[in-house]
Amino acid sequence: MLSFTRTLKHDFSGSTVKAGKTGEDLAVQYLLKKKCVILQRNYRRRSGEIDIVVKDGLDLVFVEVKTRRSHSFGTPFEAVSLKKQRQISKVALVYLTEHNFHDQPIRFDVIAISVEGKKAHVELLKNAFEYCG
Repeated sequence: MLSFTRTLKHDFSGSTVKAGKTGEDLAVQYLLKKKCVILQRNYRRRSGEIDIVVKDGLDLVFVEVKTRRSHSFGTPFEAVSLKKQRQISKVALVYLTEHNFHDQPIRFDVIAISVEGKKAHVELLKNAFEYCG
């Protein structure tokens, strides 16, 4: 697991949606620093959404971002339930088909962002889960 802590210019106060968007922005910054190529953000289909799709070397990576201001309801990683994994897998299959990615190595990563005031701790869990069809 890779991680870093960052002091932010703004805090994550406000709505859950706003905090989630801020978390996704931070995740994109992190992925760009790791030399990933951002292919898509917020890829939505009827069956669900994938937060970020990136190329990391030869791998096509589907990234789920979970932002938490407290651990009252569990850690960000715990929020990626089996049901959520299945939903992400289903949407990933649509993405692969629509974009003609055949025989492409893929992986599913989770970026967890834990926030305390103006500090955000970012953790990347590579291969967080496998395709759930």
